Amino acid sequence: MRAVVSAGSIEMVEVARFPNGPIERADGLHWDIVALRGSIMAGLRQAFADDPLITSIGIDSWAVDYGLVADGVLLGEPFHYRDDRSTRGVDAVHAVVPPRELFAQTGLQHLPFTTVFQLAAETPERLDAADHLLLIPDLVAFWLTGRPVAEVTNASTTGLLDPRTRAWNEALVERLGVPRHLLPELVQPGETIGPLTASAVEALGAPAGVVVTAVGSHDTASAVAAVPFVRREAAYISCGTWGLVGLETEHPVMTDAAYAANFTNEGGVDGRTRFLHNVMGLWLLSESVRVWEAAGERIDLGRLLAEAAAVTGPVPVFDANDPRFLPPGDMLARIAAALAEQGSPVPSTRAALARCIVESLAVAFASAVRTASELADRPVEVIHLVGGGSLNPLLCQLTADRAGMPVLAGPVEATALGTLLVQARAHGLGGTLESLRALVAQSHPPQRFDPRAA
Repeated sequence: MRAVVSAGSIEMVEVARFPNGPIERADGLHWDIVALRGSIMAGLRQAFADDPLITSIGIDSWAVDYGLVADGVLLGEPFHYRDDRSTRGVDAVHAVVPPRELFAQTGLQHLPFTTVFQLAAETPERLDAADHLLLIPDLVAFWLTGRPVAEVTNASTTGLLDPRTRAWNEALVERLGVPRHLLPELVQPGETIGPLTASAVEALGAPAGVVVTAVGSHDTASAVAAVPFVRREAAYISCGTWGLVGLETEHPVMTDAAYAANFTNEGGVDGRTRFLHNVMGLWLLSESVRVWEAAGERIDLGRLLAEAAAVTGPVPVFDANDPRFLPPGDMLARIAAALAEQGSPVPSTRAALARCIVESLAVAFASAVRTASELADRPVEVIHLVGGGSLNPLLCQLTADRAGMPVLAGPVEATALGTLLVQARAHGLGGTLESLRALVAQSHPPQRFDPRAA
């Protein structure tokens, strides 16, 4: 995405879009990092060709996954967080630090693919051979600048950061036997990571003086930075493959109740905390569509959702947080099994099954909002739903219905907006996070969905 940002407007243009899916190797599920790097570089070349006045590049991505680097070279393709190797790391970590104590140290909900569990599944030889562990956006920044860093919002998802100090938890790192030299210097959103290397300038056709600026490099951190909050009594749902549901707080919420509810405390822009719960998200629907299309059926998602909205009468709902839905595979069979186990009939039409999936997500979203409100002891009167899910009117309406409060949908590209605004502020725009959000509300007014009576 390319943008020009001023005090009164955001002009954002999509430059390039490319696929990004897991690839199966002999040792498990990986990211096709060679293809991703090529697509990123091609997109940046196009951006500079379109506008040679670009001054800054910001990078965000998903969390927890990493590359190991030695002598500037990547040691193999990064593992994909949906690979099941990390499950053996869970037992290894919990044998040293029990789950409740781990939450007290990190503030993170239990997710079996958190970086700390992935590291416990690595061979010691591979860790010893590496110079740096770089999370995915930090790896891209390293390719462009040559400087190894860890941006703090993404580092907060590793299970190795202290959520109160936003520094590496040195005692925990030592206790778990993670080689300390792997963890790079931490940087904050808005800091300059570095100028482009000479080779990057040449490869991209970039002018001299372009820098890479740290942003909320966890995509949800950037998305939340761009949520156009209308009042403090508001929750957010950053909805794409995952649904991240919660509140922005000034401090972590690390109570026994938060642990029991499996909520997490992740770093936000400007030292804020994203107190939230991970819901399986639109992965449930996209994987179902993939199964239908693999069988030779052509699915028009917009039409499918319109047909789902027209379904009359009740449909069953299932637990959208069930861990069986995490890996890739036959999602339809797993949903059918979950419904059968609870004694619910499996919807007989594709439209009814799509309605069942979206209803189940809406139930999970509404429940997470209520729980976040109770745990943080803060009332919630409105929900902001941003990201790709804001384009799904059925999901927005059903979430409003289930939560019993308005849903304000949009912006769709909240993550890109947050990334761009943090850069713009660092390079002269100035202002507070609230003023950046006001600019989003002005340029991307949300669509309102009010709850229906029944």
